[in-house]
Amino acid sequence: MELKLDELVQDSRVHRRIYLEPEIFELEMERIFESNWVFVGHESEVADPGDYKTVPIGTQPAIMTRDEGGEIHVLMNRCTHRGSTICQEQRGNTHTFRCWYHGWTFNNKGDLIGVPYANGYGGSFDKRNFSLIKAARVERYRGLVFASLNPEVESLADYLASAKYYIDLFMDLSPQGEVESRSGIHKYGYDGNWKFQMENGVDGYHPNFVHQSFFETQGKQLGRQAMQLFAGNSECESKDLGNGHAILDMAPRRAATTRPVPNLLRGATSRASSDAYIESLIRRHGNDRTAEILAASNVNLAIFPNLLVIGIQLRITIPVSAKRTDVHLLPTTLKGVPDEINVARLRAHESFYGPAGGGAPDDVEMFTRCTEGLRVKGAEWLELSRGLERERIGVDGLTVGHITDEVPQRAFYRRWKALMCGVAQSRQIKPLRVARTV
Repeated sequence: MELKLDELVQDSRVHRRIYLEPEIFELEMERIFESNWVFVGHESEVADPGDYKTVPIGTQPAIMTRDEGGEIHVLMNRCTHRGSTICQEQRGNTHTFRCWYHGWTFNNKGDLIGVPYANGYGGSFDKRNFSLIKAARVERYRGLVFASLNPEVESLADYLASAKYYIDLFMDLSPQGEVESRSGIHKYGYDGNWKFQMENGVDGYHPNFVHQSFFETQGKQLGRQAMQLFAGNSECESKDLGNGHAILDMAPRRAATTRPVPNLLRGATSRASSDAYIESLIRRHGNDRTAEILAASNVNLAIFPNLLVIGIQLRITIPVSAKRTDVHLLPTTLKGVPDEINVARLRAHESFYGPAGGGAPDDVEMFTRCTEGLRVKGAEWLELSRGLERERIGVDGLTVGHITDEVPQRAFYRRWKALMCGVAQSRQIKPLRVARTV
């Protein structure tokens, strides 16, 4: 039978073509990444006037800059003369960008300020007509910077929906309510589709199998506690936060503890530093809010389409092609805490996610195996039905399931389908004959 685009994603399953076909990938870039809010970085990455970092919006190169007045811009990395990229470095500090092809120079607001031998263009040439293209909208929430190429996109606050609550918890781990992302960057890539990374970041079904060896090396008590979070009898939950966002909420089983010590600090800091840190949170937030913040300190939060907040990191998923993805991990530190606290956070991050970490390579291996397996024809569908019959609506109106259920994946693909098919419901991609599998 023939399948239209909107038939490739169903309530409990998705078709293998959405991971493989360049035509679908190009539509994703157009209808999701070029029309939606996309995470581009943290404001601390461009903390000072002149700071910049290169970023992608989908597959389009861009630059996030901070000008002399402190405003953040997202400029498309493409000279308006003959199309060359104007910035090659990943990050740095400069007040101007000079295209090396013909010397056109732009300031960090995107204005064209220099044209060599300008008299060759005649008196009608107006530099104002050749400013760099800017993202149509740039907005921030709690230091997170998002950009959109769509001038009519909804406000960022509305877009983030219920995810704002969990972003607030993450930021409020700092006694000053701010984190910084200035501790370097960890990069990896894999030969597979970008959606694998976004699905996996909020998949509570896989850790006890994919990461079993890591948990077992953490010591009997810590390993058992970690695996219990993702066990069949766990009290933890998965939640659909709206607009494709989702979370693995690991707070319920620890919520009864009055003053829990964050998992990332347990055993890694002195009692004096931990106590001082917790007291500083109580002074800012009070006892109840502090307990709530600390209970939710270990998060797996997905912000559609390209941001994961996991542990202490901001993880950016970068689509390259239908079968290639790059991933950037930005570890964060807390403002206003003893150095020992931030060092413990960074060491915990490195132990699982670093180049020699015990966890992240496992996930990449699974993405590679999934990509290989999708070459098999006849088994056309990937199943996402786990927990469908037991999911419920919580008191806050959110769809809730067990932590091992595929609530987050179904949330992601509902949003994917709405964006991909909303422009032209009847758009048909090239016909495909598939087996009538169940």
